[in-house]
Amino acid sequence: MTRYNFDEPIERRGTDCFKWDALPSMYGRDDLLPMWVADMDFRSPDFVMEALRRRCDHHVLGYTMPSEGYWKAVKDWMTVHYGISASTGQLHFIPGIVAGIAYALLCFTQPGDKVLVTTPVYPPFINLPKGSDRNLVCSPLRIENGRFAIDFDDFERKAEGCKMFIMSNPHNPAGTVWGSDVLQRVADICARHNVLVVSDEIHADLTLPPHRHTSFSTVCSAAAANSLTFLAPSKTFNIAGLGSSVCYIADEALRQRFFGWLDALGVAGGNIFAFAGAEAAYANGAEWLSQMLDYLNENVRTLDAFLKSRMPKVRSVLPEASYLAWLDFSDYGFSHKDLADRLLNKARVALNDGTTFGGDAYACCFRINLGCPRAMLETALDRIANALDS
Repeated sequence: MTRYNFDEPIERRGTDCFKWDALPSMYGRDDLLPMWVADMDFRSPDFVMEALRRRCDHHVLGYTMPSEGYWKAVKDWMTVHYGISASTGQLHFIPGIVAGIAYALLCFTQPGDKVLVTTPVYPPFINLPKGSDRNLVCSPLRIENGRFAIDFDDFERKAEGCKMFIMSNPHNPAGTVWGSDVLQRVADICARHNVLVVSDEIHADLTLPPHRHTSFSTVCSAAAANSLTFLAPSKTFNIAGLGSSVCYIADEALRQRFFGWLDALGVAGGNIFAFAGAEAAYANGAEWLSQMLDYLNENVRTLDAFLKSRMPKVRSVLPEASYLAWLDFSDYGFSHKDLADRLLNKARVALNDGTTFGGDAYACCFRINLGCPRAMLETALDRIANALDS
């Protein structure tokens, strides 16, 4: 069995890597440790890289289509990991989940329609409805026992009159895993109020043992009849640059409407490397993923131990899935502006600002990316602790 080395540092500067090379334009300096953009600093799997090299051995990069091998790899992965036995006809290639959500908004809603999200949440869930002239409705999450929880009384009040609920499953930020009981209540409320559910499950494969992911469409017939599910190998195998995602729809009427819309507008075709990379990842990636999740779990434990020993005032939501954690520095007594300045100019660490996940309610909160070699994580945490103490 191959043993993969996740401690290996990979130099990404100078490769047009957004996480590293966009630091000057985004933060005004380039000497930061980037713990922000949600991709990992691990080497992309060798079996994916080899598949791309083999495809490059052919000297024509013309129009392409998904092969039978691609669809088999996708469907087999969904069966094993999500409990979904999909037919090819229930699936559609998507060139990225953010694009897929934008397409769903354009297909199923109109300007002025209300779209529901639970905050704090991945910023495109906020920006896409606003940018397409939809009315954003936010249902704030609570923190209970160190994890995010839906306030269902508020959620149901807010759901009335909405056309769509964009759900992060598992949740981003902080990777809270929604159990089947939670998803069942979401399905019941959304069916009762005729709210279409768009379930972004891009972090599903990153569910950390012993937690288990539940795909929304599998919880009940109401969920299957009233949802679109987006999934991708991009976060799982650190291949986001390939732009390869999939939409699954169980309900025939929804499927015909959305897939027909995609095909009529020609906005969801694939490319040679997206197909080749995804097929290789899904067909060969189980052992790599297992080892990587073990490494991530240890990074989560490293963060938890460090917070308890060096930054006990930080209130955290640690990931049950993904490599993203939520840190609340409010108890240090700094203003949000002063705290952001300390993190940037004293710690020299780039984190995601919590206010981008839902506004001023999340001042003094930041999201940190743990998908990196442990030495890099430890350096970042040490810098942050020293900046808070100075």
